[in-house]
Amino acid sequence: MSGLHQFLFGIYPYIALAIFLLGSLVRFDREQYTWKSDSSEMLRRGQLRWGSNLFHLGILMLFGGHFVGLLTPKEVYHAIGLSTQGKQIIAMAAGGFAGTLCLVGIALLLHRRHSEPRVRANSRTMDFVVLYWILVTLLLGLVSIVASLAHLDGSVMVALSHWAQHLLTFRGDAAGFIVNVPLIYKIHLFFGMTLFILFPFSRLVHVWSGFASVAYVARPYQIVRRRGAAR
Repeated sequence: MSGLHQFLFGIYPYIALAIFLLGSLVRFDREQYTWKSDSSEMLRRGQLRWGSNLFHLGILMLFGGHFVGLLTPKEVYHAIGLSTQGKQIIAMAAGGFAGTLCLVGIALLLHRRHSEPRVRANSRTMDFVVLYWILVTLLLGLVSIVASLAHLDGSVMVALSHWAQHLLTFRGDAAGFIVNVPLIYKIHLFFGMTLFILFPFSRLVHVWSGFASVAYVARPYQIVRRRGAAR
């Protein structure tokens, strides 16, 4: 295992996670007025509904699939009667479906942002950087699904799972599990991890607000009285 491999897949994930968390906290503390999605619906509604809905649905499915697929120990799905090969086939089918939805959505959003002069004029450089970075990451993921047809035994999937689980539990041998996996997976991992670094410096921070809105369910009722009402 080379030093570069150890850095990219044993140390870089923690750097990306630290920037993701600390960067988000600093931005929320210092630049709350920029903590928004900067919706361009008022400039042009065309393509936004379909593009945004497909993109968000696809990327949420992909995030959930990666989270569950990588962090679920194989003993758990074996216990419910699902083989490693079966899990890989399910992952490929679900990932292909979600990835296609996301791809169509991001294509519509990029076309809209490039073709509408008002939307383009109100776009920041980081908006394009993030969209294209997600697009490349997505395409790499779809290519990796095709590459998975060459090893349906699930060995690569298990290696990637061990890598993620050992990172999560702060064990220093995580990078060793993916030394021999095909290059396409390693490139996809690098692009995915780097997206967390871009997160605090882009409009992606509004994702935190989406999670935080769940707290409103448990918020106590507010008592509102008319002006001049007796106290």
